[in-house]
Amino acid sequence: MKSNKFVEELKGKSPEELNQELDAAKRELFNLRFQNATNQLDNTARIKEVKKNIARIYTVITEKARA
Repeated sequence: MKSNKFVEELKGKSPEELNQELDAAKRELFNLRFQNATNQLDNTARIKEVKKNIARIYTVITEKARA
């Protein structure tokens, strides 16, 4: 499954890399929302996917902080 591979990749990254990944995902989400507002976005499902990826990144960051 695609999301399981994504999570496994995240677990192998350092906290600095996770923060960079989080920043990139947030920027992408902003751009997608902007495109959606201006009716330029073709694949609206991408917004939902990016939101879930952001949540996955936060989960991995929290798991690493507790360990």
